[in-house]
Amino acid sequence: MNTTDYIVNGILVLLVIRQIRGGRLDLTGLLLPVVLVGATAAYYLRSVPTAGNDLDLELALAGAGAVLGIACGATTLLTRRQDGVHARAGVLAAVLWVLGMATRMGFSFASDHGAGGSIAHFSRTHQITSSQAWVAAFVLMALSEAVARLLAIRLRAWRLSSSGAVAEATA
Repeated sequence: MNTTDYIVNGILVLLVIRQIRGGRLDLTGLLLPVVLVGATAAYYLRSVPTAGNDLDLELALAGAGAVLGIACGATTLLTRRQDGVHARAGVLAAVLWVLGMATRMGFSFASDHGAGGSIAHFSRTHQITSSQAWVAAFVLMALSEAVARLLAIRLRAWRLSSSGAVAEATA
């Protein structure tokens, strides 16, 4: 990982602070993580390899990201107030978001600091054809995590705002 990689990942981790602080659900707050992850994807993603088992790897990590995102969205506290629905990530939601980031950063760090041979062996054994397949898989994981979180929160907020109740909603 180079300095740019650490900065990009640091910005994505800092989104947790914004989520913990909480606030009224608005377009900026909901789309900011998706836009930042989308910009990160544009920076890192050169192709999505599909040879060998590359697509299986990419789909598996995208699925893992979606599961993390849904869990993060489901564990975010939503409150209906007079000015709209407010969201605040609790400890579990923050841990899940950081877990996804730590997994991606940890893999990158490990690949640069001694685990490259093991990753190459795993890739050969499981017909992962290139390092770009790993890049694509982890970028798709991050993107699906952000989008799934957004969708889970929006769905819960819509249910809360259409229920007419002025009470807290937790999943």
